[in-house]
Amino acid sequence: MFGEQKDIFNVLFEAISEGVIVVDRNQKIVSTNASAESMFGYTKEEIINQPLEILIPPQYKPQHGAHVDGFMKQNQSRQMGRGRDLYGAHKNGHIFPVEAGLNPLEIKGKNYVMAVVIDITIRKKQELELHQLNARLEEKVNERTQELVKTVDALKAVNEERDLEIKKRKEAQNRTQNALKKEKELNELKTKFLSLVSHEFKTPLSGILTSAMLLAKYKLTEQQEKRDKHIKTISDKVHYLNNILNDFLSIEKLETGKMKYSFSTFKISKVVNEVIYNTNILLKEGQVINYPENIDDYSLHQDEKIVELTLSNLVHNAIKYSPENTIVDIQITQDSERTTFSIKDNGMGIPEADQKQIFNRYFRAENALLIQGTGIGLNIIKTHLENLGGTINFESELNKGSVFTFTFPNKAK
Repeated sequence: MFGEQKDIFNVLFEAISEGVIVVDRNQKIVSTNASAESMFGYTKEEIINQPLEILIPPQYKPQHGAHVDGFMKQNQSRQMGRGRDLYGAHKNGHIFPVEAGLNPLEIKGKNYVMAVVIDITIRKKQELELHQLNARLEEKVNERTQELVKTVDALKAVNEERDLEIKKRKEAQNRTQNALKKEKELNELKTKFLSLVSHEFKTPLSGILTSAMLLAKYKLTEQQEKRDKHIKTISDKVHYLNNILNDFLSIEKLETGKMKYSFSTFKISKVVNEVIYNTNILLKEGQVINYPENIDDYSLHQDEKIVELTLSNLVHNAIKYSPENTIVDIQITQDSERTTFSIKDNGMGIPEADQKQIFNRYFRAENALLIQGTGIGLNIIKTHLENLGGTINFESELNKGSVFTFTFPNKAK
């Protein structure tokens, strides 16, 4: 399709985590990326030169052709399916919800449409669960209200002629209404909290439950490998959830001034060994951590837990945001006053437009939105470093990797 520009388009397409599908005026698929092929279950050979309709559920095919033709005539980028739900069809017949953005292209005098597709199955499921939760809460509130109304009516009938009892009834009614109001407010807060953390808690918890259920089925000695696999999954998910809870606790302590630092003298190699040991279980296939050289004589008089937390956070990020078969390189140097740690990866990098905000609380770079994370880890370690007289900075290039560098004074003041 693209001739001499084919290599450029291939690099761009494969760098995008969303599914990308390009069709010509006849709605024939002329190019896709790996994300789209994985999403719909087809290989590149199976999908190229096929009509776009193979990706559309049967019940939506009659209207879809007219929508694409209309878009071709307008020739303007827009969000597909405004005001209605969109669905894609997997090769195996499974139908799933999607979001799609359409963009017109003109190459060598020919018109094409590039669709950027996102699978929103998890989001739709969470929206449904949230809707069901709200419905159940509303039903409980209505039941409570009806019960309270009956109680109030009974009190009115019994205490109609007694001023004192009427006064007591009114006071009781006011207390009940206030309690009901507070209960509604609490339910609203719970709902908001669930919607905020569902992405970070629901997936790990589901993984733990699934692995625990499967683990109980492997009872034979020769099934130990399968048991080990699910035990590792449970361990990884619990570790991830524990880190999130620790982050929230750290924020509360930092904001309220309750954080107390405990200083001691320790070997840097001790901290490095602990961090690398704990992160080995997180390594992807082929990933390697390069141990820093010549650090046996380095010592610090600092809060050992904060030094370990800072190094661990950055090594975890280097692993998480790097692909398989890459190296995480740790280098440590020390002079008479400061110790400098450098963590280099070959990962996705940070978009230049996002780099100024990378230490802001809850901020996630645009290319990391689909990867698990709370956006508070870097903010926490930066605050600790500033409290302890340290510094942190980084250099990053998109799709090439990042280098994070932080320093601690050799002696805490």
